[in-house]
Amino acid sequence: MMEQRPTSNAEIAQFFSNIAELLDIKGEEWYRVRAYRRAAESIAHYPEEMIILRERGRLEEIPGVGKAIAGKIDELLRTGRMEFYQRLQSEIPDGVLSLLGLPGVGPRTVSLLYNELGLVSIPDVELAAHQHKLRDLKGLGAKSEERILQGIQMLHRISGRHLLATALPVAEEIVAALKDCQAAQGVTPAGSLRRCAPTVGDIDILASSARPQEVVDHFVSLPQVSEVSSHGDTKATVYLDSGLQVDLLVLEEAHYGSLLQHFTGSKDHNAALRGLARQQGLSLSEYGFQHEDGSVTSCATEEEVYGTLNLAWIPPELREARGELEAAREGSLPQLITAEDIKGDFHTHSVYSDGADTIEEMALAGMARGYSYIVITDHSQGLGVAGGLSADDFARQWAEISALNGRLAPFRILSGVELEIRTDGALDLPDDVLVQFDVVVASVHLGLSQDEDKMTGRFIVAMRNPHVDIIAHPTGRLLGQREGVAVDFQAVVEEAAGTGTMLEVNAQPNRLDLDGDLARKAIGAGVMLALGSDAHHAEGLGVMRFGIATARGGWAEPANVANTLSCEELMATLKSGKA
Repeated sequence: MMEQRPTSNAEIAQFFSNIAELLDIKGEEWYRVRAYRRAAESIAHYPEEMIILRERGRLEEIPGVGKAIAGKIDELLRTGRMEFYQRLQSEIPDGVLSLLGLPGVGPRTVSLLYNELGLVSIPDVELAAHQHKLRDLKGLGAKSEERILQGIQMLHRISGRHLLATALPVAEEIVAALKDCQAAQGVTPAGSLRRCAPTVGDIDILASSARPQEVVDHFVSLPQVSEVSSHGDTKATVYLDSGLQVDLLVLEEAHYGSLLQHFTGSKDHNAALRGLARQQGLSLSEYGFQHEDGSVTSCATEEEVYGTLNLAWIPPELREARGELEAAREGSLPQLITAEDIKGDFHTHSVYSDGADTIEEMALAGMARGYSYIVITDHSQGLGVAGGLSADDFARQWAEISALNGRLAPFRILSGVELEIRTDGALDLPDDVLVQFDVVVASVHLGLSQDEDKMTGRFIVAMRNPHVDIIAHPTGRLLGQREGVAVDFQAVVEEAAGTGTMLEVNAQPNRLDLDGDLARKAIGAGVMLALGSDAHHAEGLGVMRFGIATARGGWAEPANVANTLSCEELMATLKSGKA
C-alpha cells in the first residue's frame, strides 16, 4: 500500500504541526516546539507552492525554514514520508495522539494524562474522568475534568459510534437500575452490544413485564437521562448525559425469548433463521412463530426459539451467519472461553517503559483478579516509548522480578518484552538477550505504511526466530483512527502455525486486534491465541473482558487460548519450542 505524497502547502504544514505537538507531548524544549510550529504556520500561508520552491532550490527562503527543515520538506515531497516524523510517532503509544482530538485538550494536557496516569486512549481518559482521577493532576482540577468529559461526550454524539468498552458499562448500569423496578423482568441489552461488536451505535435494552408502563416510566426517570426523545406505553428512547442513545422495549413475558433473539442477531443471522423457519412452514417474528393456519406459538426464552427449529441455543457472539446455524444443527457449536478460564495476562507495561504503575502494583492487580501470573512486557529501546529498555535495563528489571516472585509466591511474574520488529525485519535485541526472557512478544510500530510484501516479510522473519513467542496486535488497526497494515494474513497464519508462534488478541478497546474473524482463521489453522490487556496501569488489566469477548466472536474454546494454561504448563510449552 503506497502512501500518497502530500503536495499542497496545507498538507505539508500539517506534518510540521503534528511534529510540534509530538515534541510538546514528549516534553521537549520549548524552542524546538516553537520552531516547528513557526515553520508549519509559514508553510501553510506561503504564497508559492512548496513543490515549486523545492525544484528551484528556494525552500530556505520561507521564514522559519532552515537547512534541517528544508531537508525534511524535500524528503516528504520526494518519498511521501518523513523518517523523523515516523520516529516521533513511534515514541508515543498508539492512541495517545487521538487524545489531541478531544475538545480543549492540548499537548501539555495529553502529556499529563499519559505520563502521570498512563492513559493511552479516549476510553482510558473517559474512565479516569468518571473516577475523578484527572482533577488531582497538576494544572487541571475538577472543572477541567468535567470539561474533558463533556468533550468526550460530544465526540460520541457526533460520531454516532461508540467503542464496546464505552457502551457496555453504560448499558450494564442502566440494566441494573431497571432491575430496581419491581415490575421489570428479564432486563437484557440486545443488538450489536450483546454480540460484543467492537463498536456499537445506539444501546437497545429489552425487558418483559405484565406492567410495561411502570417499567417505561421508571426508565425515563433515571438520573442518567438528560433528554427523553419518545415515551410510550411499551417503549421509550432517551439520551444520556454521556451522549448515548438508549432504546427500551418492553413486552409481556410470553414473547420475551423471540423478542430477545430478534433484537440480538445480526441481519444476516436473522434472515437465515427466518429462511429455516419457512422451510418448516413457519413464519418467525419478534412475537414468535406463526403457523400456516394463523396460530402463533410464543417463545418465552431464546432456547425455545432455536429449539423449535431443532437447533441448539447459539451464543450471541456467534450470531453473524458464519456457519453457526449449521453447527447448531449438527451439535458442533464451540464451548466458548469464559473469564473463569483465564489464568494470566500476556501483555502489560510498567514504569520501566511507558506504564504508570510499578511491577509490584501490576502484579497485585493481577492477583486481585484471580490470576496466577502476568507477563511484564515493557518496550525494547528501538521503539523509544518513554525510554524503551536496553539489555542492561532489562537485567535490572529481571532482578526486581526475581525478588518480587520470592515475596508474592505462588503468584508468578514472568519476564517479558514487547520487542520491536524494525522496518528492515531485524529484531530489536540479539538472541543472547532474548533467550533470557520467559516470554517474548514481538510487534510492529514503525513503518506501518510499508507495502504488503515488506510488512508480511517482517512478521515472517520475526516468527522464524526461535525466541519470539507471540506477535502482538498483528494488524495494527486503531478503531476509528487507523486501518490495519497491508499484510498477507493467510501467509502470517501459515507461518505462525508452522513455527508455533502465538497471535495476540489485544484487548485494548481501540484495538481488539485480532478481530473475531481473523482470530477464527488463526484457530482454524491450528494457531494458539494469546490474550493481552496491553495495560499501562493496574486498572487497565480490566479490559481483558473485551479481549475475551473478541476471542469468543472468533469461536475460541479454552484449548485455543494460551491464557488458560497454568504457569507451569505455559513454561513447559514454551521451553519445548513455542506453543
